[in-house]
Amino acid sequence: MSTEQAAANPTLIDVAVLDDDVDFLNYVEDFLKDEGGYSVRTFERPNELYEASEERRPDIVLLDMKMGKDRGNTVLEHLLTRYPGLCVVIVTGYPSLEDMRTTFKLKVFDYLAKPFSLAQLRQVLANAIQQFGLGRSPQDRLREKLGHRIRMLRAERDWSLKDLASASNLSVSQISSIERGANLPSIESLLAISRAFELKPSEILASIEF
Repeated sequence: MSTEQAAANPTLIDVAVLDDDVDFLNYVEDFLKDEGGYSVRTFERPNELYEASEERRPDIVLLDMKMGKDRGNTVLEHLLTRYPGLCVVIVTGYPSLEDMRTTFKLKVFDYLAKPFSLAQLRQVLANAIQQFGLGRSPQDRLREKLGHRIRMLRAERDWSLKDLASASNLSVSQISSIERGANLPSIESLLAISRAFELKPSEILASIEF
């Protein structure tokens, strides 16, 4: 699937796979296409992955740790520095406890040792989708992230829903629905909430990394 097609259907899970084994790339690509719900991009060299990620950030990266002269740890550090919070699943045919300790310190999501079963890959991807909230529309993700941020701002001030309602001149039910991600705030509501926290709306929006 092309980048244009994937971008047109944001509910597809975009999986990027980096491995120097072409047979493995074809194996994973065929499996994910048969599964449905995924757009898949495969890469043999890190620079190809970097360039493609600038065009469209992947939802999940399957990263081989043993690629000849290209070190997986270096690629991992680059990805997580450029895209904090990116879901990365380490894939390697040479697992060791030391490798696992090192990579998990860098906040990878999970670790798959070759050869793994399709059931194992399916489960790891399902876990990632659930934990990262992938596959939902941009509107759904925005509602959730914005609601969570407002709830955290309120908690930092030790405010109840009633306190925020009073400070913003909104109703408790309005604020509750926004925090639960049930509704997006209107421009007026977002302005009122921002003023209550003595922040600019742009500061709240920037803090959710959407």
